Amino acid sequence: MRPTLPVLVSALAALPALSQAEVPSVVTDVPPVQSLVAQVMGDLGKPEVLLGQNSDAHHYQLKPSQARDLQDADLVFWVGPRLTPWLERAIEGVGVKGQSVELLHAPGTTLRSFSAQDPHDHSADLDEDEDHAEAGHDDHGEVDQMTDPHAWLDPDNAKLWLGLIADDLSKADPEHADTYAANAEAAQARIETLDAKLKAEFAPVADKPFLVYHAAYGYLADHYGLTIMGALSPSDASTPGAAHLVSLRDEASAKDAVCAFPEANHDPKMVEILVDGTPVTLGKPLDPSGTALTYGPGLYEDLMQGMADTITTCLSQG
Repeated sequence: MRPTLPVLVSALAALPALSQAEVPSVVTDVPPVQSLVAQVMGDLGKPEVLLGQNSDAHHYQLKPSQARDLQDADLVFWVGPRLTPWLERAIEGVGVKGQSVELLHAPGTTLRSFSAQDPHDHSADLDEDEDHAEAGHDDHGEVDQMTDPHAWLDPDNAKLWLGLIADDLSKADPEHADTYAANAEAAQARIETLDAKLKAEFAPVADKPFLVYHAAYGYLADHYGLTIMGALSPSDASTPGAAHLVSLRDEASAKDAVCAFPEANHDPKMVEILVDGTPVTLGKPLDPSGTALTYGPGLYEDLMQGMADTITTCLSQG
């Protein structure tokens, strides 16, 4: 006698289902990293992001619930202590049970020094929280206290990290390795398409000099051939002095800077003072960490496209 439909339904319900617990519990530091991990995980799970909306990536206080999630995580994907020193302290303090993956140390990652973007020596501007001299090495040498940590702004790094993320997830969860690999490949293809679009968008304004709030855009400038004339603040940890402000203002006028861009989560007043009475146009705020955007898998593309639109809109008017 064949089983009736209700019997079949009951039998299927009794089978062990794929639970969230079978997929690695993943914690990330900043929205761009969470976006990349979310793209690789797809429908299998949702990685947590620690940095709250409209918060500063360099300075953040974990909530008790976040500390517990961090402690229980199977994988922690983060840029590294150069960007989020508060997370380094938290990882050491809570004793993460799983693996901590510092993406800035990943072999093959393109690294640059702050000094490559700004000729001034900013070593004295870095506070103790950011002064990390542990010798993390990769193909490009030592990751030290002068390394610019905003490496996701180079799309080639984002593509590289997608593959690394997929590999680490696959090691922790071999059953879904094919899914992670396929998702990473699809995400890399999307970034390649976006990259080609942004190259075409930036090309007409690449030689027009502009100013930024702080020295976070070197990877973007290097990749797309942009002309960043200077930064108001050498790092998030420092406040520009009056002498630097006057010097930068004079330089901006002498070298015909076209635009100056404030930054999300920072008071625009200093940038407004910088351009006041000069031909330099005040642009809209840039958001290199994406904390003002909607968090999720689409954030990385939204971040890159949004910055391109903001920069080119202002520069094309000059």
